[in-house]
Amino acid sequence: MATDTTRRQPTLDEVAARAGVSRSAASRALNKAPHVSRATRDAVEKAIKELGYLPNRTARALATRRTGFVALAISHDDPELFADPFFGQAIVGVSAALEETELHLLLCLASSGRGRSRLTNLLDTRGVDGIMLMALRGDDPLTHIVRRAGLPAVYGGRPLHFKPQWYVDSDNLGGARLATEHLIGSGRTRIVSITGELRTEAGAARLRGYREAMIMAGLTPYGVAEGDFTEASGVAAMKTLLVAHPDLDAVFAASDNMAAGALRVLSEAGRSVPADVAVVGFDDLGIAERTNPPLTTIHQSVRSLGRETARVLIELIAGREAAPLILPTRLVLRDSA
Repeated sequence: MATDTTRRQPTLDEVAARAGVSRSAASRALNKAPHVSRATRDAVEKAIKELGYLPNRTARALATRRTGFVALAISHDDPELFADPFFGQAIVGVSAALEETELHLLLCLASSGRGRSRLTNLLDTRGVDGIMLMALRGDDPLTHIVRRAGLPAVYGGRPLHFKPQWYVDSDNLGGARLATEHLIGSGRTRIVSITGELRTEAGAARLRGYREAMIMAGLTPYGVAEGDFTEASGVAAMKTLLVAHPDLDAVFAASDNMAAGALRVLSEAGRSVPADVAVVGFDDLGIAERTNPPLTTIHQSVRSLGRETARVLIELIAGREAAPLILPTRLVLRDSA
């Protein structure tokens, strides 16, 4: 004889009755609303387990006006970007913060027209509860898209042309100043700089830090070549600087990747590091320990940058107060300077 193995799912009313609370109280406890007593939460959680209640995700999203998703938008259009240790560490930090919540992460590459159109649609349809932004350049269209959307937004790294209400950044200016002061303190005077992309706040701030340290020491900024934070750009910039300033005795590179490229060019040119030329980088990524010689650099916690950016967004989505944050940097001494 056939039996019906389909089991009717318990309702929220039944959960409320089992917990001994009203339906509205059960709903608030289920949706983690504020101002619900611990006793009510415990009773509802116990009833859910006993009855095997499964909340309707669609109804829950409508009730809370939340999707359970947040976006990380990066102003770039190359998927290989995620192989860059910087962004890899930042995403690890974001994920670590979100693991403590019920929020899920969407990654968006949004520098192309198509990418921006998809992001605009995602925000206009309220497909996410909030957004984080990284790697913005110049007067980036992403800032205008996000500001029009009116969703909670946190910038992982300040944009160049305006100061948002919520951001998390590293002390790029102070770190660059510290790097240059270290080179000056070791007796170097003909110090050149390989900058990051100057359409970014990080690139511009690190150049300002280099210049401030040189001027404060009574030195003239010796030579500058712009890179884009990649190793290849460090190679190109170092070749340019060697031609323009063959007597240079130190290099401050605004990223470890660019510093690695510079070290390679100096070695090929027969310049001994640090005897002839001292080199300092910025970031303290894994590559800094693998260069020859190992790289003196400025440490910024990229993982903390991602984690704190996500943490601020979580606070905003929950309706709590949040404040911008600048993370400290410090000098890490190795053999290159």
